[in-house]
Amino acid sequence: MKIAIIAEKPSVAREIAAIVGATDKKDGYLSGNNYYVTWALGHLVGLAMPEEYGISGFSKEHLPITPQSFKLIPRQIKTGKGYKADTGALKQLKVIESVFNKCDRIIVATDAGREGELIFRYIYNYIGCTKPFDRLWISSLTDKAIKEGLENLKDGSEYDRLYYAAQARSEADWLVGINATQALSIAAGRGIFSLGRVQTPTLSMVCFRYLEHINFVPTPYWELLLDTSSGPQEFSATTKERIPSRSIAKELFEKQRQQRTVIVQSVEKKEVSQEPPLLYDLTTLQKEANSKYSFSAEKTLSIAQKLYESKFITYPRTGSRYISDDIFNEIPELIAKLSKYNIFASYTGKMADINLNIRPVDNKKVTDHHALLITGNIPEKIGYDERKLYDMIAGRMLEAFSDKCIKDQTTVLLNCADVLYEAKGSVMKVAGWREVFNEKEEGKENNKNLPILTEGGELSVSRVQLLEKLTKAKPLHTEASLLAAMETAGKELSDEEQRSALKDCGIGTPATRASIIETLFSRDYMFREKKSLIPTEKGLAVYNAVKDKRIADVEMTGMWEQTFAKIERGDAEAENFKKGIEVYAGQITDELLNTELALPQKEVAFCPKCNKEAIFYPKVVKCSDAGCGLMLFTSLAGKTLPEDIIRVLLLGKQTPLVKGFKSKAGKFFDAALTLDEEYKIKFIFDNNSNKGNRSKKKQ
Repeated sequence: MKIAIIAEKPSVAREIAAIVGATDKKDGYLSGNNYYVTWALGHLVGLAMPEEYGISGFSKEHLPITPQSFKLIPRQIKTGKGYKADTGALKQLKVIESVFNKCDRIIVATDAGREGELIFRYIYNYIGCTKPFDRLWISSLTDKAIKEGLENLKDGSEYDRLYYAAQARSEADWLVGINATQALSIAAGRGIFSLGRVQTPTLSMVCFRYLEHINFVPTPYWELLLDTSSGPQEFSATTKERIPSRSIAKELFEKQRQQRTVIVQSVEKKEVSQEPPLLYDLTTLQKEANSKYSFSAEKTLSIAQKLYESKFITYPRTGSRYISDDIFNEIPELIAKLSKYNIFASYTGKMADINLNIRPVDNKKVTDHHALLITGNIPEKIGYDERKLYDMIAGRMLEAFSDKCIKDQTTVLLNCADVLYEAKGSVMKVAGWREVFNEKEEGKENNKNLPILTEGGELSVSRVQLLEKLTKAKPLHTEASLLAAMETAGKELSDEEQRSALKDCGIGTPATRASIIETLFSRDYMFREKKSLIPTEKGLAVYNAVKDKRIADVEMTGMWEQTFAKIERGDAEAENFKKGIEVYAGQITDELLNTELALPQKEVAFCPKCNKEAIFYPKVVKCSDAGCGLMLFTSLAGKTLPEDIIRVLLLGKQTPLVKGFKSKAGKFFDAALTLDEEYKIKFIFDNNSNKGNRSKKKQ
């Protein structure tokens, strides 16, 4: 029997081919031992655009567009005047069709998840294949995992419900995205304003937080800080309650500063156990990598995928933070492997003497894939960023199976002339899981050792201070906080169990959230300022236009994700969901056609190269014609160029003298700017400029 195997990427295909003995390299596939191993290149086939249904341009008369049956076409790429089929996709589709025609049966080895299933089924349906197929479902690319997977193949029909859910997601995104984008763009009267089933609620969360932040009015309050001591040990306490009035605060302060003693009213000491964190799923990994290293969600996913394909970690696109009993049996061996890994070698030795914590072990909470783990392959030479992420995953595995951290927490109430002060302290008794990275816990009371005090005891007052403070706005969203909000459909929850319970109704999936965020950047709806996410004027205009509309409803989008999960389980019918989405698409179309979009009125700038409209983005100015290629970065030699300077350059003129550029040597200089014959920015120095600072480098 001749068998075809289709993987999602060439690198994965090579790993599988080596196992089955397909070592003869061909154009687009490998063969040998009665196997043909080929690959997709991501989404080779997708849903056709409206033009394929005879609808061209944006017109009210055509909306809403609801095809009776969707057409599949090869992947499209953008050209100057529209879209055309990707020649690379067309070539590989012919290879796949040829391979399928040669075989008797197919093994599906695309990524084991919703999107991986969709990639295969769309290809299979597009080329009209009817050959039977089996499913390879693995969470690791180690030789052992691949061999075991091939020995335990499942009939492809067992994954039909997974495909129905993926297809429902794909068609829902098309119906909402196409109709909403066309409707709002028609209402605006100029430009194209992209909307989407997931991206628009996500944009709403960013904009809502931004407006809440900038419109926040701080409220002043006051506290008294009392310094005292017991024996040689000094410590401080603050008033237990905030003081809302300046006059009351001043009056209290004047009375308190006259006091010489303070009474210990109560001492509460308790032992607190902190459970170790659960293992990583993709979203938690992305959040923490953003917080620790400022990695974007997309960068974290890309690095994790590379580590997976290099056989160093298990499948990264997982939504579970738990493992099953059979995987737990492998954990001692994985921990032992880290005894030869420098930064964890000492700690892993200690783990040999403890009973492993079983909190992350729960068969019922493992979804398509278990939580992220390392494999038995320990990396030696990998990149700097890859090493950071691998260490996070390996360290989290050690933490998750370690003992609890045990601390003594002390709360002291002091009474000074009927004004109560509070002091808190925390001392670690058993480091437990916190010893893995030896990171100190944040919080002013943590690792603060208070003296031994007795209730009723009298202490001397060293000093009393009056502190004026202000309430703070919620911080702007970072990618970490946005991922958390997407995970819980916008509900801000600090409790891990509550967050876990809401995962099924989050926005997007662990595998798609990074691309959703990147879409908002590419649409010029928001930009990064250090770690913070800031909406652009365009993003705010879209938000203000749709914030009260159905398409911006975060919770509704979350409920759809819940429905996809039900379709996978067989608890809901995809056809019923599609009918509901068609009704919804009609409703949002009507809403958006009657929407006013308040766009900032700015003078149109033109490309000096081809005279088409120039588009201003947060960090770059580009020609609206992608074929032209003009691109001017708004940062040059350590300085951000004002918009009026950029507009002078676009007119083909020389700018006035611009001050404050910084050379590579760290010296500041001034220069005028102009565009050279290649439309690159160059410096123009006058006779008074410091010649030693002159730079010939062009943008």
